[in-house]
Order: sequence, then structure tokens, then C-alpha cells
Amino acid sequence: MTYDGTDSGKVALITGASRGIGYGVAEALVARGDRVCITGRNEEALKEAVERLGADRVVGVAGKAHDEAHQAVAVERTMEAFGRVDFLVNNAGTNPVFGPLADLDLGVARKVYETNVISALGFAQRTWHAWQKEHGGAIVNIASIAGLSPSPFIGAYGMSKAAMINLTVQLAHEMAPGVRVNAIAPAVVKTKFAQTLYEGREAEAAAAYPLGRLGVPADIGGAAAFLTSDQAEWITGQTLVVDGGIFLNAGVG
Repeated sequence: MTYDGTDSGKVALITGASRGIGYGVAEALVARGDRVCITGRNEEALKEAVERLGADRVVGVAGKAHDEAHQAVAVERTMEAFGRVDFLVNNAGTNPVFGPLADLDLGVARKVYETNVISALGFAQRTWHAWQKEHGGAIVNIASIAGLSPSPFIGAYGMSKAAMINLTVQLAHEMAPGVRVNAIAPAVVKTKFAQTLYEGREAEAAAAYPLGRLGVPADIGGAAAFLTSDQAEWITGQTLVVDGGIFLNAGVG
């Protein structure tokens, strides 16, 4: 996707967007004419992403999503650069552990929850007070199908995404009518983050999907663009499953 020369007049803040799903969302919003602030932990990767997306329409703020000071700077930088923040896409997340919950280090569990859930709430609070409370807008939380059903060996991640889905409905209720809040629950998307779930066995993994392939970041970018568009103005508190049909197999076998 490339910028088509139009200007929507709208501005988005997207967390964890130097690569992967977040970058795919940024591409989709820039292509339709939005201006965007992206965040990420790696400053060099963030700079490269800004250049690829278009430095005339995109700014980057490096930092860790769970850091409250970083959250404040990201929202302030967005307001300074563009004067508004209509859309927030909470994409930043972590999954540093693979194994059963019975053996999970509780410190790791807290880290996952802090990054995947509390940071999303923190960004939502700050965008609300900076712009959305008075002017309206939309929030999209990137959850996961792991938050909707058991996912072996990534239980901590699934727990956090289930909490994120509940955070979505709570915020949707509290922030209505001015701000719509929805979530997207992807299945496996081909990113570095999810690489261990399909590396070396992509054809086998894709065979389980009725649509015959794994997801790509543009799939989620398109969904986020829809949920932040006027076409979705009567949708809030919902979780849009974008999964290539894998949920259709939940009761089979």
C-alpha cells in the first residue's frame, strides 16, 4: 500500500508498529490519507519504518509500551506533530514464554500482562484525555484468537488477550457515544513475532485453515482501517475475528 495523495484530516497513534501487524496497520492508514505516529522499542528499526511509510506523514517515538513515561511522550508527540489523535491502535505485545501454565514463572506472567493489557489501558487513558474525550474517535485493540479459546503452550499470552477483549468492552461502554472501541482477534499472522508457530512447517500450518493460508499484516491492517472508518460508525464493543476460518474447525474432529 502506498499513500495516494489524499489527506483524511485524521491522525492515528499505533503502538508496536515498526514491523509486523502494527506496521501493516500503519501502511493501511497512511494509504488512505491518515497521518500517523508509530511506536517501537528499537529506535533504528523505528526510523527505518518511518522512512518507508513516509516521513512527511509519519513520526516515530521509541520506547517500551509498559513505560508510563513513554506513553505520555508518545501521546504528546502525536499532539505536537499533528494537533490531534483520532485513532489509537493498541498493538504492542509480548510473549516471552512457551509452556504449560502449571510451570509458568509468575514474574513472567506479570510482565506479559503489564505489556499486553495495562499498557493498552494506559495509552487509552492518555488519548482520551488528550483529544478523544472532547472530540471523539476510535480505539482498536489487537487481541488474538488465543484470547477466545485454549491455545496450548501460550497460555499466558492467551490470558492477557482475553483480558484485552474484556478491556475492549469495558472501554466501549464507558467511552460511548463519542469513542468507539473494538478489538481484532487474529489467528497466526506471518510476522517475526509469530515465527516459531510456523517456521519450517508453513504448508502444514496453513493446511488447517479453510482459506488455505496464514495471515499477513495487511489482513489486519485492512480490518483496522475498516474499524476506524465511517463505515464502522455503528460498531463498538466487538471483537472481529480475522483468522482465515480456523475457528470453523473448533468443533471438528
